[in-house]
Amino acid sequence: MAEIRLTRVEQGQTKIRNVPIAVTPEGFWCCPSPVVFQKTLKAQNPLNKPKPSSSPPKITVHKKQTPMTERKPTLTPSRPGIVSDDQRTFGSDTPGLSAPVAAERAPRPKIENLPRKVAIEFGEPGTSDMKVILLGKQGFCVKLSVHKNILVENSRYIAEKLFEQSGLSSLEIDDCEDVEIYVETVGLMYCKEIKQRLIKQSVSRVLRILKVAELLGFNSCMQSCLEYLEAVPWVGEEEEKVVSSVLRLQGEGIGVTPVLKRVSSDISRPPKDTLSQIIDLVLKSNEERGRREMKSVVLKLLRENNSLPSYAGSADICNETLYSSCKSCLNSLVSWFRQAAEPGFADKPMDSKEPVVKHIALEADNLSWLVEILADRQAADEFALLWAGQQELATLHSKLTIVSRYHVSCITARLFVGIGRGELLPTKDTRQLLLQTWLEPLINDYSWLQHGCRSFDRKVVEEGIGRTILTLPLEEQQSILLSWLGSFLKAGDNCPNLQRAFEVWWRRTFIRPHMEVQGNLLQSDSSMTSPVVELRKYPHE
Repeated sequence: MAEIRLTRVEQGQTKIRNVPIAVTPEGFWCCPSPVVFQKTLKAQNPLNKPKPSSSPPKITVHKKQTPMTERKPTLTPSRPGIVSDDQRTFGSDTPGLSAPVAAERAPRPKIENLPRKVAIEFGEPGTSDMKVILLGKQGFCVKLSVHKNILVENSRYIAEKLFEQSGLSSLEIDDCEDVEIYVETVGLMYCKEIKQRLIKQSVSRVLRILKVAELLGFNSCMQSCLEYLEAVPWVGEEEEKVVSSVLRLQGEGIGVTPVLKRVSSDISRPPKDTLSQIIDLVLKSNEERGRREMKSVVLKLLRENNSLPSYAGSADICNETLYSSCKSCLNSLVSWFRQAAEPGFADKPMDSKEPVVKHIALEADNLSWLVEILADRQAADEFALLWAGQQELATLHSKLTIVSRYHVSCITARLFVGIGRGELLPTKDTRQLLLQTWLEPLINDYSWLQHGCRSFDRKVVEEGIGRTILTLPLEEQQSILLSWLGSFLKAGDNCPNLQRAFEVWWRRTFIRPHMEVQGNLLQSDSSMTSPVVELRKYPHE
């Protein structure tokens, strides 16, 4: 058992308050009340609002025997026992740790009750042979009474200082950013099992200890901190802090590899087979909810990869894997379409037809997902050509019932949206073939797309179709839009509304030629009258 007394000295009056202290069997002061340090620093900041002088600072004291009338919060049960001045007298023969602390009168009377200097003694009282003075910010000072042999054995930094100047009995450490952690780290030098003292500590606190241990050259503490970090979970912001702190120690000759293996691999790039396996597992899943959620997760992660400049080298490998999956899904889709287009399929019982319809919907959804990934990676031009060339699939499309086939039109709609947004840049022949092959099937499925596809956005799709049409030569625009006009006048809302594209084509066809003729006439007139103007301006010429 041990104690610290926090003393405030005034003219003609001395008051003693208790500061909590926890001592391990090795004599370790584990700093159970950082509020003593934090409140002192905070109160000494002139920008902070001062508290009334009638309210003294709250000092945390752990009571074990005699209750006090003054209300004070207790420490957590995981901390060792605390002894206060109320439990023993100054003349007691019981071994203890006495640390008088004198608080100088602050310039502002409302914060004068807080200490500016703290003295702490480690080990058996009266046996220390060295002083370590920690000078923190705002003039805060902590004087540690320690044992030279303990510090020399554990701190490379202190050992070097004492070797350079033998006979030193006092050592000052200036500009301590984290006085509290310095005290705790020195206390760890008195521990036999440092790792056990770190249990239940937060990752951020252990990183603070690791930083001070590095400054002091306390290798055994650094190793214990690394063993702790290797064992506990850390993610998000903590992960970045841990990795940066551990990377800083690579040149210290201690084992940082086990910690870094959690976030890095000996293989510089993930193998192609791993990505292929992930995509294959997602595509072949028959559980709708799990498949949908993992598609969203993989799409999000691949988008994060795309934002990294260093990932450009792996793009080709990823694209090869994606196109291999696209071709596999296309072959499967054509196979299921053939089966659904067989004569007499519509007359089969529902139990026989339902699996085929489900597989068609699954393969179409898989292709839509792969197209979304390729469009994000700006690599979907090849798929547009691949899809435009699916003549057999488009022919079979008309032979299936609309409920069996409409999912396929989601793929067509996504390609039109991509071209309209500039995400895809297929050639003119590819765009023309795509419209020629798949626009009519899309129009035929349009009513079901609006009601049966959750991700379908009518306005976006219609704008994408219109813009795609307007990229073609004017004669091709006219042919496609006149064909659309006939369908729209019959189907109404069950047909895409391409009125905006129709208006643009109309102006290009009927208005622009007259504007160009008028513009040419004006330019011609201007060229004829310009010399006259020149003569009028300069009559002497």
